[in-house]
Amino acid sequence: MLSVSEARERILQGLRPTAPEVVSLVCGSGRVTALPVMARLDNPPADVSSMDGYAVRAADLSATGVKLRLIGESPAGHPFDGTVGAGECVRIYTGSIVPDGADAIVIQENATQHDDIVTTSQTATAGLYVRRKGQDFARGHEIIPAGRRLDARGIGVAAAANHPWVTVHRRPRVGIVATGDELCLPGDPIGPGMIANSNTLMLATLVRAAGAEPVMMPVARDRMEDLLALSHMLDGLDMLVTIGGASVGRYDLVQEGLKRIGMEPDFWKIAMRPGKPLMHGRLNGMPLIGVPGNPVAAFVCGTLFVVPALQRLAGEQDVGPDVDVAILGEDVAANDQRESYLRARLRRDSAGMLTALPFSRQDSAMLHLLTESQALIIRDPLAPPARKGDMCRIIRLDIR
Repeated sequence: MLSVSEARERILQGLRPTAPEVVSLVCGSGRVTALPVMARLDNPPADVSSMDGYAVRAADLSATGVKLRLIGESPAGHPFDGTVGAGECVRIYTGSIVPDGADAIVIQENATQHDDIVTTSQTATAGLYVRRKGQDFARGHEIIPAGRRLDARGIGVAAAANHPWVTVHRRPRVGIVATGDELCLPGDPIGPGMIANSNTLMLATLVRAAGAEPVMMPVARDRMEDLLALSHMLDGLDMLVTIGGASVGRYDLVQEGLKRIGMEPDFWKIAMRPGKPLMHGRLNGMPLIGVPGNPVAAFVCGTLFVVPALQRLAGEQDVGPDVDVAILGEDVAANDQRESYLRARLRRDSAGMLTALPFSRQDSAMLHLLTESQALIIRDPLAPPARKGDMCRIIRLDIR
């Protein structure tokens, strides 16, 4: 069986980002830049004040108690159009353009005004409380590299750089097909031996959070003709994710059915728990990942393999999952030959350190415990027993 890291690397190999498209910046959140975003202007566009106060000439303020003549004001959006000469000052506000002739700001707390005379109680040097033109970024400067997923910060800086549009990779379209006679739609009457199809909606949510577009396909029943019919539903997809049916039971027909419609298998089975029966291949050139039907295993495999693949398809170079560290909150037993992922709560101890407390039961059919988990504790193959207080590696589930 493949290791988790080798399986993920083989899935990521050969994946190419989707084609670029131009979208309105207001629609750019969560998208990945296909081209660098270059500043279209200087920010700030001129020397501006970082404080409320008075724009002065530093040469006039070599001592305290200097009296200056107030010759005007420079509110934001309405620059003073004159020049500050010797012994003069201009009332100014945060973000306002520093008038010609002035090169420093006396903050209002350090000055008193009577009519048009301002008396200062501080000295000043050139540049004091002045944000220089282009201090944040200059026209033509790369402010966002290609391959960066846009969040609120990226949208903000692109807007500040005067971009109404941005070039991003198209959202990958991901077909999701669950398999099995036992599945019914959530909310439908559940007969004997039936279960609600939770996996399709759960994986669709993961897919959407990864910046892709889920396409929820009809359930493929335990009939070969249902699997063969998938060949007519693949147009426009960038990836196919199947759920369940990839094992070796009598009714596990997925591998054989997909081979008949063109799948070239890469691997099946990896050394992990939960999630051993993970399948990967190419279906007429399109990447395909088959996750187990067990809901917890489906989620873990979605987090470890499907999401990184979608991040790569969406144009990101550095893909997850991100691994953090925490203090182990309970003893855990030695591990066998499979890499294990233990559901755990996260807490802060009295010193503020992040602590991971694994659940005492790790049955992979217990989906409710997954909803109570904030992290997965990673246990290496053949890891010895670990004690409370040891450091451990975790994948956080509470950061999305």
